[in-house]
Amino acid sequence: MIYTVTFNPSLDYIVTVDNLQLGAVNRTNQEIINPGGKGVNVSMVLHNLGYKSTALGFRAGFTGREIARLMEEQEIQSEFIEVDAGISRINVKVRSEEESEINGMGPDIGEADIQKLYKQLEQLVDGDTLVLAGSIPATMPETMYRDIMERLSGKKLQIVVDATKDLLMNVLKYHPFMIKPNNHELGEIYGVKLNTREEVIPYARKLQEDGARNVLISMAGEGAVLLTEDGNVYQSEAPKGKVKNSVGAGDSMVAGFVAGYMASHDYEQAFYMGVCTGSASAFSDGMATKEAVHELLGQFGKNYV
Repeated sequence: MIYTVTFNPSLDYIVTVDNLQLGAVNRTNQEIINPGGKGVNVSMVLHNLGYKSTALGFRAGFTGREIARLMEEQEIQSEFIEVDAGISRINVKVRSEEESEINGMGPDIGEADIQKLYKQLEQLVDGDTLVLAGSIPATMPETMYRDIMERLSGKKLQIVVDATKDLLMNVLKYHPFMIKPNNHELGEIYGVKLNTREEVIPYARKLQEDGARNVLISMAGEGAVLLTEDGNVYQSEAPKGKVKNSVGAGDSMVAGFVAGYMASHDYEQAFYMGVCTGSASAFSDGMATKEAVHELLGQFGKNYV
């Protein structure tokens, strides 16, 4: 079974505005409301690719109920913990000449809520996949990812971590199955600028030396790089297409990698599934579909879907 954890899920209110003018009244010409948050996005794309998952995390108030309702409507399993204080956040994405975002704060998550999450995670069994994705709300311990992996270290799980800086570095000693920083996040860790696929390889290898089993580096229009635990390095340019949407592309890459690996236990297949699934979301108004991924795989002569 696949589980995703989103500590701060959201309602994503995505609007399109022609020629956005600050300080003036602007009118939308398109509006979309989706459940959001990195782990939620992973669950949504897995569903589109034909894989079931259970989304874990926290919800609060009327917005939290709407997140769960929308996911149920899309037949995506969720078992969010209800939090008493505050409401789940609303993230506003404005598409105009440039894309802008205003992200809400989310509810106050207390120690009792965290203990409920730990109890849920204790139910995972050997062979399960767990995706930990996104930032940690200010009300939660900064060691949250590390604490989860320490608690689960006795189980044979495939844990995927998509996080930044210390959140990521603190889990490496627990040997996560896969981590997915982008090239900018990787550069921030080591205090360098990384612009090409060749430049990221030695720094991705450092993350392996510190404990990560597989390291997937997303690089937007430059493509991606995967260093595997069996010593292989896979590189790919990005598929060709017009970028319409930056929301969830990295999360879609994670979902594609997980789906590709579950289907084949082959890292090359997982890599190209990840690359094409991330691009399929970037090239559409919503999240990647199986049909869109299949079309992009064709650019590389692949036929996995």
